[in-house]
Amino acid sequence: MRGGIGGILIRLLILSFVVGFILNVLDLDPGSLLRNIGGTVESIFMTVVDAVRWAVPHILIGAIVVVPIWLVFYLLRYARGRH
Repeated sequence: MRGGIGGILIRLLILSFVVGFILNVLDLDPGSLLRNIGGTVESIFMTVVDAVRWAVPHILIGAIVVVPIWLVFYLLRYARGRH
């Protein structure tokens, strides 16, 4: 391990202090974080689901244009390689 266990503990202590300070500035306390952790996980999941729902139609419509163009270039490259 780089720095040994003492170095790791010091880095964790400093990081914990910085995160705690930021959370305090945002007026968050440990109790409210623990009470709302389930809601937070659900919120993250719903955000990911919404992002996928938004992205899939854009990917499909882009593929309608990109895949045929790629196929033409691939076939042209393949034909040149055979001769």
